[in-house]
Amino acid sequence: MADVIKLRDIQVCKDGKTILAIDRLDIPLAGITAVIGPNGAGKTTLLKVIHGLINPDQGSCQMPNQRSALVLHHTPLIRASVKTNLALVQDAFAEITPEDIDQALASVGLTSFANRTGTLLSAGERQRLSLARALLQKPQLFLLDEPTANLDPSATDQVENIVKKIIGDNNSLVFTSHHLGQVQRLADRVIYLADGVVVESGYVKDFFTKPVSESAQHFLARELGWK
Repeated sequence: MADVIKLRDIQVCKDGKTILAIDRLDIPLAGITAVIGPNGAGKTTLLKVIHGLINPDQGSCQMPNQRSALVLHHTPLIRASVKTNLALVQDAFAEITPEDIDQALASVGLTSFANRTGTLLSAGERQRLSLARALLQKPQLFLLDEPTANLDPSATDQVENIVKKIIGDNNSLVFTSHHLGQVQRLADRVIYLADGVVVESGYVKDFFTKPVSESAQHFLARELGWK
């Protein structure tokens, strides 16, 4: 049986408002899990709690001894080459070698961009560079926040292919997305959040063919145009 991330009695509040309220949630550390839900549902906050970037006001997030890498929707770049932007990861992980950096660039198809100014990259190229940063950290768990938001179809395909390659290396991945077609293409399991609460959690096929909750049914009808 796969290891799991265990969230228990989680409460995350900001300015007197509850952002996340999860009584119990187990996320298998195997394959791909998608986190979906309306804007403001708490999806990004959930990723940050799992990564340890946010300490919940209450409760605990227990994860086996695995390294995670978090790729947020907007990752800042400095006005330097792509390779220099990538090499910044060495500040946190001294074991990274120049060969590792070259390999990471190659794995996301950016070898020919190594000397290009990072801030001049397109949105899709920036996202691939962000994934290269994550790969350099050699995590077992990848956490991706809206990895293809605002990308054109070609750039989306490139990012999705990298995601498939990541999983092919026996890693696990949790990502948030508003693209339900992408969720159906990539994910094994889905977590549906609404108002910071886990409404449904299970296999993708079950969720999309027979959602149990009225909230999920309305969400899917709105997003997929169901009648």
